[in-house]
Amino acid sequence: MLNRVLEPEWTDDSADSWLYDQMDHLGVNTRFVEDLVTAGAVGPDVLDLGTGTARIPILLCQRLPTVRVMAVDAAISMLELARTNIDIAGLLDRIQLEHADAKIMEVFTDPLFDTVVSNSLLHHVPDPLVVLRQSIRLLKPGGRIFYRDLLRPDSSQAVEDLVQQHARDQALQAQQLLRQSLHAALTLAEAKRLAQQAGLPHDSVSVTSDRHWTLDTVIGSSPTTGVASHGQGNIP
Repeated sequence: MLNRVLEPEWTDDSADSWLYDQMDHLGVNTRFVEDLVTAGAVGPDVLDLGTGTARIPILLCQRLPTVRVMAVDAAISMLELARTNIDIAGLLDRIQLEHADAKIMEVFTDPLFDTVVSNSLLHHVPDPLVVLRQSIRLLKPGGRIFYRDLLRPDSSQAVEDLVQQHARDQALQAQQLLRQSLHAALTLAEAKRLAQQAGLPHDSVSVTSDRHWTLDTVIGSSPTTGVASHGQGNIP
């Protein structure tokens, strides 16, 4: 079993952010949005943690015309690209950007959101439980959490197989980013334990691709208790 090897939580390097935005994530992002929409109710007010360059909020708003998204990231360079992408998509009136750390989220004091989503954020975070608890705090009663992240393989060879399968045609730097992310990801057992520590059902976590796990659950009537059922700003 591979040990978890952390990578930087986030980068505020403009060149790195541009490279990330140029990587081909369309298939993964589209699958994320389709799985989110088909598995349960979404919104109307959605919080996207670790939005990066806002590709998922754009796809989500194109898919669901009644949804509004608060898109949060800790890297200003990501948010600058996100604003351009949102403008090009004609969605400045439905996607708002907020510069904030997903581990703290002190900019929001009340449960404001019907749905909290996050794609591939947790493998950047040393203690993902902190982020998950913030999500629960910010959900309205009956709100939904939908997290998806990478799944750490059992061996270095399995990591290399996934890199070759999914990033063979990408730049070497992009391949290395995927390699590091797979080493930093949680195993299925760790992801299930994370859910239980947050008071969520362990069976709300499942493997959803050859390299992803997904947590999908609806919070009960008192979100601060962590009771749940398996379910369905501006740049400064």
